[in-house]
Parts: sequence; C-alpha cells; structure tokens
Amino acid sequence: RETMPVTISDEVLTAAHISEPELKRELALTLFSQERLTLAQASRLAEMTQLAFQALLAERQIPIHYGVEEFREDLRNLRQERL
Repeated sequence: RETMPVTISDEVLTAAHISEPELKRELALTLFSQERLTLAQASRLAEMTQLAFQALLAERQIPIHYGVEEFREDLRNLRQERL
C-alpha cells in the first residue's frame, strides 16, 4: 500500500487550534460524511478502531452509510486478518 505524505506546518495547526491527530479525525469525518471514504478507510485515516470511529460519528450526529462496497471491504479485511 502506497502512501502520500502531507506536510502541514505547525503554524497552521497552531492557528487552527488543532493537533495532528485531531486534524486526521476531522478530515476522516468530513470525507466519510461526503461518502468519499468507507467506514474502514475513514477509521484508518483517523487512526481509530471502527467502533471508536462509529462512536465519534454518533457523537457528531453523522449518519453511518453502510453499503455493499463497505460490506465487501469488511469481508476482505476479515479474510486478511485470518491469514
């Protein structure tokens, strides 16, 4: 799996009054609510378990959309974990 590094200056984080982990969570929440990331993808971006991310979604009153593709991705992840 390839990654793309993103650099955000401490100045921006300080000005926004946000830490790096908080920024990752906010980005994950936004992309999930726009249906641009699946639950599994957003959880990984937020560096949280899916259960913890679901709790955060509930706290923010963001509905959980769970479609066929998310189900298939969860099945793939479960199969990989068994190996």
